[in-house]
Amino acid sequence: MKHEIDLSTWKRREHFEVFRNFDEPLFGITVKVECSAAYKKAKELGYSFSNYYLYLSMKAANEIEEFRYRIEGDKVYCYDSVGAGPTIFRADETYGCGFMPYNEDIEAFMLQASAEVERVKAEQGLKFTHAGEDILHYSTLPWADFTAVNHARRLDIGRSIPKITFGKITREADKMWLPVDVHVNHALMDGLHVGKFIERFQELLSE
Repeated sequence: MKHEIDLSTWKRREHFEVFRNFDEPLFGITVKVECSAAYKKAKELGYSFSNYYLYLSMKAANEIEEFRYRIEGDKVYCYDSVGAGPTIFRADETYGCGFMPYNEDIEAFMLQASAEVERVKAEQGLKFTHAGEDILHYSTLPWADFTAVNHARRLDIGRSIPKITFGKITREADKMWLPVDVHVNHALMDGLHVGKFIERFQELLSE
């Protein structure tokens, strides 16, 4: 479900009008989050670590309203929840795109996520199974401890869907670090909101 934002009373109306027509309205921030506690917890619970931190990032994003805003035509909508559209790597060195609805019940989410990963791995070709805007685009580059990311994208579609990219986990003494890049549309949010997401994601990883 979604509801329309009343642009006439929206506190970001002028910001929206300025940035909505930029040739490049997305801006990105890359950070490293500490994930050793989350890694230990995932192993104790028998979860895939990649699915576990994916779930925690979805939880953080869904808690922040701006990550659920989407531009559709000339209107802005806020979705009740947004799922994940991750790239899933295959043994033949290609990838497919899955869709995992957000579910606050982590057990239910993990079961669904594991099934979706196996489904995509068994397919061939590049298939997009979810056409809605109620999604977060996820990519993973487990081979690179990156410090910045840029994206290939069409400028006429999907301009308001956040893009979150995870990199190679590195170790430093007893700590584990995960690079995270977040690209969002400046017409819908600012650095403050990305900062809130990063802070909340780190909190969840540290619990």
